[in-house]
Amino acid sequence: MSTNRKILFFCLLSLALIGVDRLTKSLAKEHLQYKEPQSFFHDTIRLGYTENTGAFLSFGADWPEKLSFWIFGIGPLLILLAFFVYCIKKAKAMDFIYLLPLALIFAGGLGNIIDRLLYNRHVTDFMNVGINNLRTGIFNFADLCVTTGVIILLIQGLRKDKSKKGVHEQIV
Repeated sequence: MSTNRKILFFCLLSLALIGVDRLTKSLAKEHLQYKEPQSFFHDTIRLGYTENTGAFLSFGADWPEKLSFWIFGIGPLLILLAFFVYCIKKAKAMDFIYLLPLALIFAGGLGNIIDRLLYNRHVTDFMNVGINNLRTGIFNFADLCVTTGVIILLIQGLRKDKSKKGVHEQIV
């Protein structure tokens, strides 16, 4: 696949994922805010509106506003911009399959940064999954994108290591 097509795929997929994130957060605000959480599939999935000014599991939510803005807003935005430039520059050498998880990570990260910058550090979260008392933290579509992208990269890395190991064992 040509480099231009890889870059186009990365950009269009990222835009689509950011769009879905914006839409789901808007729907959460419209249908879940000021209401009791809703439960589905025997309480495996819960939908309830919350806003998080911190990071994962509200880490740093009680930090001063200026520090939080720089640590959770501007810092990650700069890192994501560098990540975007890296992905575009390396697209030629990258296999197409590696662009999917990178786009997921980029779009998910940017989706939450957009919230932080537009809504005074507040990120809309609304999903929670689990069984009985074993539950995840409350998250959103952007978080799901980042997590999925990281899992795919880990699986790809394990497969790559396994195939290298198999080749090495055949040589020895």
